[in-house]
Amino acid sequence: MKWQWKFGTFAGIDVYIHATFYLLIGWVGFSHWLENNNWFEVLSGIGFILVLFLCVILHEYGHALTARKYGIKTRDITIYPIGGVARLERMPEKPIEELWVALMGPAVNVVIAAILFAALFLTGNLVPLTELGVASGSFLERVMVVNISLVLFNLIPAFPMDGGRVLRAILAMRMDYVRATQIAAAIGQGMAFLLGFIGLFSNPFLLFIAFFVYIGASQEASAVQMKNVISGIPVGRAMLTDYKSLSPRDPLSRMAQLILAGSQHDFPVIDDTERIIGVVTRDDFLAALTQHGQNTAISAVMRKDPPEVDSYDMVEIALMRIGESGFPTLPVTHAGRLVGIITAENITEYLMIRSALRTSQVLSV
Repeated sequence: MKWQWKFGTFAGIDVYIHATFYLLIGWVGFSHWLENNNWFEVLSGIGFILVLFLCVILHEYGHALTARKYGIKTRDITIYPIGGVARLERMPEKPIEELWVALMGPAVNVVIAAILFAALFLTGNLVPLTELGVASGSFLERVMVVNISLVLFNLIPAFPMDGGRVLRAILAMRMDYVRATQIAAAIGQGMAFLLGFIGLFSNPFLLFIAFFVYIGASQEASAVQMKNVISGIPVGRAMLTDYKSLSPRDPLSRMAQLILAGSQHDFPVIDDTERIIGVVTRDDFLAALTQHGQNTAISAVMRKDPPEVDSYDMVEIALMRIGESGFPTLPVTHAGRLVGIITAENITEYLMIRSALRTSQVLSV
């Protein structure tokens, strides 16, 4: 099942709506119907949620467009019931750049809130906050208050909120990036315990947020630690050198023979001029074998024009290109010649072997 649907493309960035967001809309509409038994109130409640998440989308574009300024592309933006996620191809390398990227999301909400405040104040429609409810009171003022709440919530110093990245960026200006991440993650996990404790005695929803924050902090710390571990390792050390390749004219039955004869799952496709023209993955092979049979040519199944990495490139570059391209296997070349293939599994196995060797050396000493 496809769990997200494309909403549109704006400023060159695809925006997706996750399936669970529609559940939120349904729940809001149903709740308003039970409370008011009035279709106008139902539409008003749904309209408020839609405007709220428009503000969330603009928030994510604040991150994305600032990252673009530093040469970092955004793969896509996905909207969930608890907010939005802009998937950057990579994090900024300089702390000051990460600081600005993190701050520009909340800055968008500050601007929206300021514009709404000015409009309400100048028109004399600003009312005391005590007259506002979750589903009652001035529509525009409720939107203003929600934007202020988004700023305050996102600036909590805990991953994966913007405040966690702001804290790390500030710490990284004075210490090692990995150490800065560990400190920021530890603070975030402390915040998660605090939110969870408060949630036990007040709002159960805080327990969900606490879990979300704790997991986010742990994942961020692990990701940065992994990046530090693989830093400085050339692709040539982790690539698979004992591999098989296919011709675009080969039938699927040839790939079936190679899979059964060894442990290789994905195969580079090379034409008569020794040029790499594609990659066939096991998943694509199985799907084509089921639908079209074993006599289908490899050229009809392969993914064309895979990105390449040089054997002298660093492993982190290979991982980044694997993530960006969607190719699980990349050809490795040197001086224009295919010398191996690289996958995330190869890199993981190399790291495991290196770790085991280092442990044995320590024990032997």
